[in-house]
Amino acid sequence: MTESHEHTSGISRRKFAQLLAVSGSAALLPAAELRALERPRGAVPGAPPSADDSFWTLVRGQFALDDDLTFLNAANLCPSSRPVIETLYQRARDLDRDPSPDTKERLIAQREETRRLLAEYLRVSPEEILLTRNTSEANNIVSSGLALKPGDEVVISADNHPSNHRAWTEKAKRFGFSVTVVDAVTPHPGPEYYLEAFRKAVTPRTRLVAFTHVTSTVGDGFPANELCALARERGALSLVDGAQTFGVLDVDLSQMQPDFYTGSGHKWPCAPRGTGVLYVRRTAQAALSPSIISLYPGSVGISRSHEGIGQRDEPAMIAFGQALRMQMTIGRPAIESHARELSQALIAGLSSTGGVKVWTHSDPARSASIVAFQPASLDPRRLARALYENHRITAQVRGGEDRPGLRLSPHLYNTHADVERTLAAVRRYLTSGV
Repeated sequence: MTESHEHTSGISRRKFAQLLAVSGSAALLPAAELRALERPRGAVPGAPPSADDSFWTLVRGQFALDDDLTFLNAANLCPSSRPVIETLYQRARDLDRDPSPDTKERLIAQREETRRLLAEYLRVSPEEILLTRNTSEANNIVSSGLALKPGDEVVISADNHPSNHRAWTEKAKRFGFSVTVVDAVTPHPGPEYYLEAFRKAVTPRTRLVAFTHVTSTVGDGFPANELCALARERGALSLVDGAQTFGVLDVDLSQMQPDFYTGSGHKWPCAPRGTGVLYVRRTAQAALSPSIISLYPGSVGISRSHEGIGQRDEPAMIAFGQALRMQMTIGRPAIESHARELSQALIAGLSSTGGVKVWTHSDPARSASIVAFQPASLDPRRLARALYENHRITAQVRGGEDRPGLRLSPHLYNTHADVERTLAAVRRYLTSGV
């Protein structure tokens, strides 16, 4: 990294080293690399906020990924960084050494710090945050907690995840309300198209509008702010599935203003498995009944009534907070910019490769950091296997007839070298076969 990139990425080398030291993970870095992090550097006045591959290589160094692995599957599961792994281990060790009520109380207090960090991260209040196990659980807390009855209607997107699609249709059978589905269109026809499609679908009977911020299928982005505003104007609630934006886009719920927003820790935030979040806007809390009644609730706001589900994995939730700290220290705008830049490079490279059909739109306003493509006549599963076994490139397979192919999702631990390596390998198999 050049001196001009010291602060423009949203984090200085010294600040990054301090983060590692606080987490106890500085010792995991080679001494020479740590000294490089701590060396003071000057920033060029007026330089644009950007960071080159040397900075993101330093970030990758905080993850336990194998050196030869090109991991492009953040949309499914992300690795945790060394600071997160170490926090998880230390807190679990504390509890197993002394599983007394005093230890449990200390861990619960640290869990509440994660709630505070989540609120800061999403720009809302801790009283509106529920700690969940993942997006699926969070979505189902909403679909199970609303008092919907015959005559009521829920409007959803066809490209929703099953936890925000099939969950509604199954509960509609049980409780008698209806579900209206807004069809997905590929290629993405533009934000205004979906805004108009939902505007036509919403009726006076609509009680909730549920959509995905960015789809897991082909990475289509929905106009979240405008759709939430539409729901409010029509007297309906809004549920935004943020599984593919929480942890990669600089999401600001104070601007989006959904009634419910859900996300997973194990994806883009790079937190431990079994962690997630449900945001419930203050004005929507009275409409949501708790689905599970037990012990050990949270200490503030809606967590007092909706988070008492018995024994929880406090070490994982505490480490979730460490993952958020790391992202906030690096700078969320820098992370979003980097992920978008890599995905745009993948789209451009694949689009210029003969025989490849890219399902994800090239317009950054219609996508984020997911790239889906059909590799000509190659079998997607065989291609994915060849990429992994011969090149150590991890991709997700999309089978079936609905926009089949491979899905790539780069993140903060990836570089442009990863993109070039992946494009070269795909082109090789398009020429030679698999």
